Amino acid sequence: MSSQFGTALKIQIFGQSHAPAIGVSIDGFPVGFTPDMDALKTFLARRAPGQGAYATARKEPDKPEFLSGLVEGHTCGAPLTAIIRNTDTRAKDYGNIAEMPRPSHADYPAWVKYGNQADYRGGGHFSGRLTAPLCIAGGLCLQYLAQKGIHIGAHILSIGAVHDTAFDPVSPALPVGALTLDPAAWEKMQEEIAAAKAEMDSVGGVIECAVTGVQAGYGEPMFGGMENRLAQILFGIPAVKGVEFGAGFGCTELRGSQNNDPYYYDENGFVRTRTNHAGGIAGGISTGMPIVFRAAFKPTPSIARPQETIRFNGTTAPAVLEIKGRHDPCIVPRAVPVVEAAAAIAILDAILEGNQWS
Repeated sequence: MSSQFGTALKIQIFGQSHAPAIGVSIDGFPVGFTPDMDALKTFLARRAPGQGAYATARKEPDKPEFLSGLVEGHTCGAPLTAIIRNTDTRAKDYGNIAEMPRPSHADYPAWVKYGNQADYRGGGHFSGRLTAPLCIAGGLCLQYLAQKGIHIGAHILSIGAVHDTAFDPVSPALPVGALTLDPAAWEKMQEEIAAAKAEMDSVGGVIECAVTGVQAGYGEPMFGGMENRLAQILFGIPAVKGVEFGAGFGCTELRGSQNNDPYYYDENGFVRTRTNHAGGIAGGISTGMPIVFRAAFKPTPSIARPQETIRFNGTTAPAVLEIKGRHDPCIVPRAVPVVEAAAAIAILDAILEGNQWS
């Protein structure tokens, strides 16, 4: 199914933006683990709507309800199934979208594929709302990985033309409770978002993520590589339009002698590399260095500014769409925990597939 990810750890997302609930089923999660539910709720709150001028005004508590998979607070081996109830939907805000697709949104291709049966309200199953149950799964994976010494953190590298300090690819300092590494960058980013919103427009950006503590040897060559796994789940996040690892496209401007990562033994006898242009992955397999990647997010397509579109009824005359409702002028700040969650799922799946912690 298209809404399923993983091999040893299988994640299935279900629901729509305006359905009674959205949720996730997780099969293959390690048995005997006791999740910290307060920590999970705190993690979900980072993604939740209604957090300020840069986010949609939709108010959702995003409290997970576990229906199966837990006995006396610990995982029992049955699939973990959790839902989040949608409590603040406004279907009336999407009335005109039923006849006129939003430019750069999924409305038109979904109509071609599913006809009038497609749920267009709030984007239906194509909505960023579906990243909430993804964060349930990813939040649990983050907790489990942390107990094994693997830590994942992301920050906003850029919004529009405003840039934050990039991670040190060899020794990244993971952010704690902050959206940027440089506090001054976040102040300027908020100004960039406010300017776009004032013009009834939106703005995109880039999120950089680092994974530390992953030993060498995880992943497979060819189509089962760590880059493949991470890219697959990252492109499942609505609005992601590009992913790069390590030096990424920047390596095309380097010579081999500059891009190669020289090996050496550290003081503890572990193999390390002097640089990390590979982003912690070579041949699809983890090298033992931090895994570093970036995900590019397009500007939110739902904007209040009038836009040219078509009508589904066959009328060929140009139509003008003015989108109503509540939408993020920039999705990037709320997507930071989503990227962390996606990375955690992909990393844990690869490790469990290798039977390292069986």
